[in-house]
Amino acid sequence: MSNDMKGSFRLARVAGVDLYLHWTWFVVAVYEIQGRGTKYTSVVWNALEYLALFFIVVLHEFGHSMACRSVGGTANRILLWPLGGAAYVNPPQRPGATLWSIAAGPLVNVVLLPVFWGAFAFAKTQGWAHFAPNEYLLLRAVLSIDVVLLIFNLLPIYPLDGGQILRALLWFPLGRGRSLMVVTIFSFVGVAGVIALALWTRSIWTFAIAIFMLLSCWGGLKHARAILRATQLPRRAGFACPECRSAPPIGPLWACNKCFKPFDTFETGAVCPNCGVDSDSTMCLDCEQQRPFREWVVESPVSPANGGLASSGRELPPVSSS
Repeated sequence: MSNDMKGSFRLARVAGVDLYLHWTWFVVAVYEIQGRGTKYTSVVWNALEYLALFFIVVLHEFGHSMACRSVGGTANRILLWPLGGAAYVNPPQRPGATLWSIAAGPLVNVVLLPVFWGAFAFAKTQGWAHFAPNEYLLLRAVLSIDVVLLIFNLLPIYPLDGGQILRALLWFPLGRGRSLMVVTIFSFVGVAGVIALALWTRSIWTFAIAIFMLLSCWGGLKHARAILRATQLPRRAGFACPECRSAPPIGPLWACNKCFKPFDTFETGAVCPNCGVDSDSTMCLDCEQQRPFREWVVESPVSPANGGLASSGRELPPVSSS
């Protein structure tokens, strides 16, 4: 299990997607439910409102997952934690596929908006505010939650959906690496605004979100620099990724799964020169897809790819070769 999944457990498997919940979610849930005020007649309604928040979050993340799959990507995990949710999606490394995979999340909130608005409008016209105040307040809260989540996620700050949508749009004219760099640099200004808002409102959760966004921006900036460096690497003729058709870079950019030492898998025929392990598949550093080594061999030389790499470069850690 990856480090970000530690401390979580699987709740269910829906449509081939495993839904995980981090243990800290329960701690924050108790704190939030108890501290949501007394607008309801019972704390049970506070709990229902909090659960409604994460129900909307789950639908939002499933929107990302299903859209990613529809364009040929992989998406098999969703993690719920105190600050929201995260869909582990890996769309094909193309701007259109990435744009659809990201935009589908907010589109779920857009689709839910008339549903929640209609339910609230019905309750209002029927006088629920007087004879069913708890139900009325809950419907109003759910509508507000959906609107707030939609607006917040569309802020053009990386790694929010709005920031990633902007990056996908810039990917068309600027390329993969430069688009990410432009968005992450721009996002530092947005993060500064969120930090200022957290200090002004004295909100610990807003500050926590700001710190998460700051770390993500820094990671995105480093990733962009790695992509741009990798575009300058020489490419090896005679091989091509079965998915994106880009030629692999030359150098010890893959790591053995057994001894973890770096080597050039295309120079050795996918056999580790240190321990002799034969790798059954190789990851493309451009599209990040894993395919059997034999499928990489082509009869004629392949022109170097213009696109960037996900994570490579002689100064960078190698990726696993299988």
